[in-house]
Formats: sequence, C-alpha cells, structure tokens
Amino acid sequence: MTDRIWENNEVLQKDLEKIAASEQIDWEMLRDKSVLITGATGLIGSLLARALVCAGVMRGLDIRVLALVRNREKAEKLFERYRKDGLELVTGDVTETICLEGTVDYIFHTASMTASKDFVDRPVETILTTLKGTENLLELAKEKKVCSMVYLSSMEAYGVVDAEHYNVRETDYGYIDPLQVRSSYSEGKRMAEGLCGAYAHEYQVPVKTARLAQTFGAGIAKSENRVFAQFARSIMTGNDIVLHTDGSKAHCYCYTTDAVLGLLTVLLRGADGEAYNISNQATFCTIREMAEMLIRERPESGSKLVFDIPEDANKFGYAPTSRMLVNSEKLNALGWKAAVGLPEMFDLLMRYMREMESVQ
Repeated sequence: MTDRIWENNEVLQKDLEKIAASEQIDWEMLRDKSVLITGATGLIGSLLARALVCAGVMRGLDIRVLALVRNREKAEKLFERYRKDGLELVTGDVTETICLEGTVDYIFHTASMTASKDFVDRPVETILTTLKGTENLLELAKEKKVCSMVYLSSMEAYGVVDAEHYNVRETDYGYIDPLQVRSSYSEGKRMAEGLCGAYAHEYQVPVKTARLAQTFGAGIAKSENRVFAQFARSIMTGNDIVLHTDGSKAHCYCYTTDAVLGLLTVLLRGADGEAYNISNQATFCTIREMAEMLIRERPESGSKLVFDIPEDANKFGYAPTSRMLVNSEKLNALGWKAAVGLPEMFDLLMRYMREMESVQ
C-alpha cells in the first residue's frame, strides 16, 4: 500500500491501490516506459491513466503516462493530483493527425462516442470518430514502433447472435444490419477491428483488440445515465426501478478494476492481431433479473419494479434485444480472472456514489 492519496473517494482510492498491487500483471514490463491513453477523461481511459500512475509510484516503476484529451480544463481537474507523479496531458482530437515528440512504448486507444442516443442522432460522427481515430492511432503506433497497442472495442461488435448459441467466443459473430442507424456504433467497432487486423498483418503493428462487456464501478461520471446507474440511484433514493423495455436482454458485466487488469493483460500478454473478451461470465443475467436482484437484496429501499415501455423505443438508441454470454476463457488462459461479482459491483458502486454526493 501507499500513503499517497490521489482520490477523496475511499472506494476509488482503494480500487486503484488494488490494481497496482495485483500480481496478475508483469509490472516490470512497464518500467521506464511511456504509455499513451486516448479518451483519457472517459471511464476506462481515466482509470487506466490513474491506475498506471498509482502502480508507478507504489512499485517505483517511473511510468510516463500521456493522457490524450480534448477538454484540457476538464482533464486538469480530473488529474490534478496525478500530474506530479508522471502523468502528462496532451491536448488533441483522435480524428486529426496525432503528432507527439519522443518515445511512445504502449498505446491504449479507448476514445469513442459512447452515448446510445448519439448513435441515432449523430451516426455519421459515430462512425467517422471510430474509423478515423483508429487509423490515426495505428499510424502513430507504426511510426513510433510501439511495443504493444490495445484497441478498445465492445461486445456490440458481435451484433445480434443466435439465441441458441449465446455463449460467444472471439470467433463467433452475429448479425448487424448496416443500414440501421443504431448500427453506426456496432458496425463502426467491427470495421475498426478489421483495420487493426489489417495493420497487424501488413505493417506488423503489434495491436490487439479488447472486447469489453458493459463495465461499471467507482469512477463513473455523475452524469452517467446507463441502466446500472439508473438502477443504483433508484435503490439509493427508494424510488421504483423503471424499465423502458421488457428487460429480456441478457448480457455479462465487468467491474472497473477487473476491466483495467484485463486490458493490461491484453497489452502485455496478448497475441498481435487477435481479439480478447473481457467479461465476468458469472454476472450473466437479464436486465430484469438484475433489477429483481437489487430489489430482493435491499428490501429496505422499498423500491419496486415498474415497466413503462414507449411505443417507439428506437429513438432512445437502445441496443437490439439479445442474449449474449461473453466468454472470457481466452483471456483467462493468459492469467486474468474476474474477481468482483454482480452484488459486490453494485455495493461498491453505491458506496462510491454516496461518497461523491457527500463531498458536493
């Protein structure tokens, strides 16, 4: 452990220390190295950046973290306590050519549009941000001759899989209708993965793809409005959990610390040109089952499950109803294993949210 306090939030601070203390990672590979992270003010990018700084200090590794951000003012507030410990801000946009002086040893490309409504309202920007951004980072990786790069994809790249074959491994693909506006995200992710494979083959860029299940935990933004945050707020305030679908979509989830450790594992141990699922298979459930679990485990909240299904749900940008168990056995074989189950994920999330409210 360290006596250095970067976060006012106890849950987030302990999560960062947990990552840095993990023996799943060969931390010596990062000694005296520089790591570029795009999308560094997003949930995954920011946690990667902070965890690497924490590990660098705790283990004396002298890691140089380059955080590529568009909003410098936001980034300066977010990383205020980290900048004296090896974190440097780089202002830029992934859709433009990225020019960096000096060495870049590793890259995490996490920048992406992530709001479901944007996939419908701004499909052109969703696609082009994904493709142009990935191309620019792959060109930088080629120029800098990086040791390794990870492209952060999504389980949505699988599309809608057959209900009878819902246990999805890295070589299993479902259907995506490219002419559906909502497909701007999933089709863009799939094409960007193809671009990574092409650069690995043609230019020997050591890039890997990580397909991340829906991830949540300490570090989410106060404005986060995805289903897990809505459910947590409902329980915390004693309001009913309201579903705007029938709740039959079934997926896996991943806690933030497990996700970061999974990404580091892919970076340092993954095979070039290949994809890896990062998912806690034990969390597989429907949205309805997740809501019912929360209500059952916290009867003191008084929350009930209510359905309010709009006539035209498509305008909200909801992902297609599907049943998909994202299989993580390939990543498990590299030494990674998810440690945080769904009830604990929500316990930690709500503790984090309460602490954030108390310091407002």
